[in-house]
Amino acid sequence: MTEAARVTYVGHATVLVEMDGVRLLTDPVLRRRVGPLRRHGPTPDPGLAENVDAVLISHLHHDHADAPSLRRLNRGVPVLASPGAGGFLEDLGFGDVRELAPGESAGVGGVRVTATEANHPARGRRFERASQAVGFDLTGQQRIYFAGDTDLFDGMEGIGGDGIDLALLPIWGWGTSIGAGHLDPERAARAAALLSPRAVVPIHWGTLYPLGLARFRPDPLRSPPHEFATWMRALAPQVEARVLSPGEATSLS
Repeated sequence: MTEAARVTYVGHATVLVEMDGVRLLTDPVLRRRVGPLRRHGPTPDPGLAENVDAVLISHLHHDHADAPSLRRLNRGVPVLASPGAGGFLEDLGFGDVRELAPGESAGVGGVRVTATEANHPARGRRFERASQAVGFDLTGQQRIYFAGDTDLFDGMEGIGGDGIDLALLPIWGWGTSIGAGHLDPERAARAAALLSPRAVVPIHWGTLYPLGLARFRPDPLRSPPHEFATWMRALAPQVEARVLSPGEATSLS
């Protein structure tokens, strides 16, 4: 019998996916600080980045493509990335970079990684790296959907058409509020209703937060998963919500 897939919510959009003998790491942020943002929760195990079979980069915003974190990885590891991300990753020394537009795929062992649409436009901020945003559909003996960073979009229901075992859905960001191009707890529950996976693990919460704000405005660090669970009961009661704190893992039995 094939061993069940296992996911570890490292924090923010960083997830270690282990399925069919393959280890995939998404949007690695492995440091205590990223610019003005401080990590809350445990520091990732230094061994996390070892023996990774591929790295998935959904887009080039600094909280998803952190250069110092990426430099901790073996430069020989394949990197599957969004369109426009190749030059940045090659400049970091990665020799096997494949840009995947929505609908394009690549094999990693017995797992087929297919890029999916995402609704996360560039904000036009100074120093912001430009690239298209994508999600990733990971299909082996089981199927996992990593949404990356996105808002709701018209084609989202179609992603779930063949049955998803687990969806990794963002439910917040890194500050006190979020705007267009993101899912909040309610919109994430609506996404779960459209996708109709067996289970959802909420990500992109409880990890990165501006230095000093945690003491005075702690609610955005703590409340999103509880709000998400409440909205799930109302909008997607058929889907199991598995809330993991940063550093925790779950298996798909």
